[in-house]
Amino acid sequence: MTEPTSLRADIVVAHHVTREQERPLTDALAALGVTAGVRELPVRRATEQLTWLVLIALPLQAFLGMLGQKAAEGAYGRFREAVRGLRHRTGGSAGVSPRPVVLQDPSTGLRIVLEHDLPEAAYQQLVTLDLTRYRHGPLHYDRTLTRWRSELDEADQHGAG
Repeated sequence: MTEPTSLRADIVVAHHVTREQERPLTDALAALGVTAGVRELPVRRATEQLTWLVLIALPLQAFLGMLGQKAAEGAYGRFREAVRGLRHRTGGSAGVSPRPVVLQDPSTGLRIVLEHDLPEAAYQQLVTLDLTRYRHGPLHYDRTLTRWRSELDEADQHGAG
């Protein structure tokens, strides 16, 4: 039996993320069958504040399916812990919102925002999301409603109704 072709991901990291900090994420992706190339985003002026810490561009539906298949294995947990660990190792200033890891589909532009402290239920729902239901994104996990949602898509639906 041959191994399926691995997914390719382009990872862009904020300039202050070190190789040591990004390694658990790239290792977790590799364990999931994702081949990743990493590049550092150049330092930006303060007026151009970056909203994310790491951006991972890859085919989202295929990746989420792969993540779901690996849920019973250590690779799924390694990915979750790598996302959580990035925030803790990079620290943060008081009063400043921590910057998330963002997954982006290169063909649709749809983004999924992974905050460092997402509950397990968010990851469980993530692997079963039907991304064809979303047009605009970004998708965020709503802790009150306990589901993934796109406020822009919801606004579109209310405006059309």
